[in-house]
Amino acid sequence: MKDPQSVAEDAVRTLLAEDAAARALGITVTSVAPGSVTAHMDIGARMLNGHGTAHGAALFALADIAFALACNSHGSPAVGRSCAIEYLAPAFAGDTVTATAVERAVVGRGGIYDVALTRNADGRLLAEMRGHSRRIPAPPAM
Repeated sequence: MKDPQSVAEDAVRTLLAEDAAARALGITVTSVAPGSVTAHMDIGARMLNGHGTAHGAALFALADIAFALACNSHGSPAVGRSCAIEYLAPAFAGDTVTATAVERAVVGRGGIYDVALTRNADGRLLAEMRGHSRRIPAPPAM
């Protein structure tokens, strides 16, 4: 039987290999533990909204991917059930944004995760997300 850290690393590596959105956005993962993931994304011009900032979709995508990886890090398939995000400040072209997803509780098949998005240059909190996950049966082997 694998130790929980190895399970987490294998699960995240496997999910990232198949995640086209994470690849397209240039999201990289720098830290993995059971129930926890830290991921980074560089903000490029193609991620900016009409105000010239990254404030909604790009930040949500990073938070959602970090959340998904954290809730699957136990090696059991899980999906997001719901989430709420609060945007506090925008990111700008050239910024690197870090998402830190942390498990708060797992009860039965449900989990609660918090994700903080910060700007690397100054550590400013850009957004906070709370996500609720649901463990699902493993897909049938192909």
